[in-house]
Amino acid sequence: MSPNSVPNAATATVAAEGRTRQRRGAGDRVRSLTPGLRRLRTWGPLLILAALCVIFAVASPRFLTVDNLQTIANQSAIPIVLVCGLTFIVIMGSIDLSLEGAMAVTSVVSALLIANDVNGSDLGYLAVLIGVGLGLLFGLVNGLLYTKLRLPSLLVTVGTWFVGLGIAALLFPARQPRISDGSLRAWSLDTLLGVSRLVFVALACVLVAYLLQRYTKFGRYCFAIGGGEDTARLSGLPLDRVKVAAFGFAGLMAGLAGVMATTRLGVGSVEAGEGLLFPTISAIVIGGTLLSGGRGGILHSLVGVLILGVLSNGMVLVGVDAYVQQAVQGAIIIVAVVLTTWHARSRMRVIK
Repeated sequence: MSPNSVPNAATATVAAEGRTRQRRGAGDRVRSLTPGLRRLRTWGPLLILAALCVIFAVASPRFLTVDNLQTIANQSAIPIVLVCGLTFIVIMGSIDLSLEGAMAVTSVVSALLIANDVNGSDLGYLAVLIGVGLGLLFGLVNGLLYTKLRLPSLLVTVGTWFVGLGIAALLFPARQPRISDGSLRAWSLDTLLGVSRLVFVALACVLVAYLLQRYTKFGRYCFAIGGGEDTARLSGLPLDRVKVAAFGFAGLMAGLAGVMATTRLGVGSVEAGEGLLFPTISAIVIGGTLLSGGRGGILHSLVGVLILGVLSNGMVLVGVDAYVQQAVQGAIIIVAVVLTTWHARSRMRVIK
């Protein structure tokens, strides 16, 4: 046996032991749940969504009208795109708070490159690609800073959030650039099957994200990192590359969301993503994805977005005060966090 084969064999043995411990731990956690609790954990968010629909349908005859359901779909389009990217970050046990900054930069830049009333630019759909590319670049920077500096993702992305807002403010002209490109505005103004075309863009993003999660190494590696980063490292997974790719994909989705917001508003705005960060994270948690990582998925997040959309819309229809709406949403988020982390609390104490 050569000297070099000794450390290689030792590494392989340690990795195998780590994988065995992980499988045993996962098996113990699964066996500790009764079948009823396992079904509740899986189907709970859908049951909540169904219950909300029934409650609001009884409380307001306008809730189940075609027009109102179309309104919910239209309002959910941009949040759905955002959760498609951010879900992979949360599955890894990390967080990305920079999406509002990325959307601000994307909105201002794309509006200035599309035909507008401020300058003579008219790049058409190329401006959309540039905007989405800026979002991708933003995400890659997040990932590189996170992996190379070894700082918590929360600190890194809070910093880049404000950097993005600052850059957008510097690029912002004296007045809002109004888009005059009719073909791009049509994506939010025209409808297909009664809903905005942006809804179909969002559904396409869900399909892409689901395929990445379900059928690629990237998706499996994200779950492996969230399930146990030390074990994933011992198993030889390219952790840094996966993390950078995940942040890059989240940035790409934020860039697309920024362009979508620009076409919907008809102007480029530093505030294009304002107020979307908290609902996006909330939807992911409500849908059943653990903040500590390792469990959840794109379809869970989609259900979470719909729960928040139905809740917000229904409370408006029944005349609930705005402050009470915030309190109700906060209470639902707390309940969702408790339910999704109850059987993972010992693991979370170890992480802390």
